[in-house]
Amino acid sequence: MSELTDERLTQLEIKLVYLEDLVDTLNTMVARQHDQIAMLIHEVAQLRQRNDESQPPAFRSLRDELPPHY
Repeated sequence: MSELTDERLTQLEIKLVYLEDLVDTLNTMVARQHDQIAMLIHEVAQLRQRNDESQPPAFRSLRDELPPHY
């Protein structure tokens, strides 16, 4: 192979190594975010359930619906 081809091949190999490292880093980050999102969804569900259990069923009177000037 010519010197120019060897240089181009070397540059491509270097770029490939950097890209592989970037993909691994991004994959780790996405996996971590997936776990965090799953945890947050679970916490929100627990908070909604706790909120629903703590509030008694609301009885609404029609008098409560009247505008304040009546």
